[in-house]
Amino acid sequence: MTETAPRVIIIPANPELAREKAVKRQQRVAAYCRVSTDEEEQLTSYEAQQTYYTDKIMTNPDWTMAGLFADQGITGTSARKRPEFLRMIRQCKQKKIDIVLTKSISRFARNTVDCLHYIRALRELGIAVIFEKEGINTLESDSEMLITILGAFAQAESESISGNVVWGIRQAMREGKVAYQYKRWYAYQKGRDGRPEIIPEQAEVVKQIYDRYIAGASLRQIKDWLESQNILNVDGEPEWTLSTIKGILTNEKYCGDALLQKTFIQDCISKKVIRNTGQLPQYLIQNCHKGIVSRQIYDSVQAEMARRNAGRSPSKKNAPTGRTSYASRFALSERLVCGECGTLYRRCVWAKNGRKRIVWRCVSRLDYGTKYCHSSPTLDEEPLQRAILAAINEAMGNRDEMVGQITEAMELELPPIPGQTVSLAGIQRRIGELEGQFNLLLEQAAEQMESQDYMAQFQGITNEIAALKELRNQMEEQQKTNAAAVQKMTMTVSLMEKMSPELTAWDESWIRQLVDTVKVLSEDTIMVYLRGGIEIRQSIKK
Repeated sequence: MTETAPRVIIIPANPELAREKAVKRQQRVAAYCRVSTDEEEQLTSYEAQQTYYTDKIMTNPDWTMAGLFADQGITGTSARKRPEFLRMIRQCKQKKIDIVLTKSISRFARNTVDCLHYIRALRELGIAVIFEKEGINTLESDSEMLITILGAFAQAESESISGNVVWGIRQAMREGKVAYQYKRWYAYQKGRDGRPEIIPEQAEVVKQIYDRYIAGASLRQIKDWLESQNILNVDGEPEWTLSTIKGILTNEKYCGDALLQKTFIQDCISKKVIRNTGQLPQYLIQNCHKGIVSRQIYDSVQAEMARRNAGRSPSKKNAPTGRTSYASRFALSERLVCGECGTLYRRCVWAKNGRKRIVWRCVSRLDYGTKYCHSSPTLDEEPLQRAILAAINEAMGNRDEMVGQITEAMELELPPIPGQTVSLAGIQRRIGELEGQFNLLLEQAAEQMESQDYMAQFQGITNEIAALKELRNQMEEQQKTNAAAVQKMTMTVSLMEKMSPELTAWDESWIRQLVDTVKVLSEDTIMVYLRGGIEIRQSIKK
């Protein structure tokens, strides 16, 4: 096979085709504008920007309108919160835009990282961003350094404005000024004088929620009750959430107080909201408006909530961590204990031949057999309930004596701080005196060159102030505990006074109020411990 020499074919030039390619098409130009507030003058500026860019693009013969993107009343520190800005970026990536016009770097972004990120992304696509105020075209070689500097200034301006706003808000907190959020505040509305005004119908619902929780109802049971009564929530909807109910129970505003700075914003760029667990001071404003429930009832609810949250499961198999949920459906779930091992009993349903039998069994026996608890009996529910009702009726036979015993027990549950007779007011006065002595001593030490002689006195005053503050905290905590105990006992006495002379039907709420503990002694005997320290040995009749 013979080899052939390579042949070169020359394609002649075509000047006419070159001229056609040289004809420039119109550049597709988009404009982005933004105002950061909803104020009327800002809205005027917003409309003016739209008119300005429409005229500028449409009157340029080399440009054609590719879109007008405008975010109204939105921050510039985060691109994620600007839907129109993100829509413009998407269209740029789809090659639908050649040039982006904007008033200034601060209008484009007040976050240096965001600003550079999007500018670089558009530059890689060959799309220019023109900042009119600064006279910068991002496709030019020296533009990035200027944008970095000016973007940093824009971000610093946002941080400065944010810092001033935060300072003003916190200064208002220190002065006791409360900004009420009426939109999400159930049972309150803004009155004619600008102060919170109670909505009577909703206030009754709030009281019922507090009373039911103290009586032992769970959040879900309260939710079911609200929805069964067709009670509307703050949005006017019939469905309630557990978080809404818990929010009502933990909101100090319902007792007339306001705790400020529960949360704070980490920074003006991320705007992440963080719960304040001690990072910043909080401000408790007492009696700043009319409350719906008393402070004693509010404190009782907080104590009850803490008690439920601190509950420990008697069964490590069902709750390996030891934590358990509050057993609100059956009062005996947290009151019926085994006389042999001290473990709680659990309600069980047995089914045999299509028939159901409800019994209570020791949790230790259920989980571990006879390893730790050898002879705890299984009790049928109905005879057990009848025995407990009989014990209560026996005690109710002498109601006045029982009320007296409960009152005495209430006094025993209010112990003072051991060994202390001083009052909170006395502690506060003494702290004020010591602070005055400290300041006076400081002035004396400043007048002398050597202050070593004063160090022991400074240390003594500081130690005494610290000890007094610790004692004050203990007494305040004791007062809260006492208030919860008083409220619980008062409700028990009130319930007893309203009750009929004899209980004939089992009522979970009454059992929670009257019975402290039920100890299983044997298959046919229990010991019922009522509030106030009353003990009744009762036989179980099958």
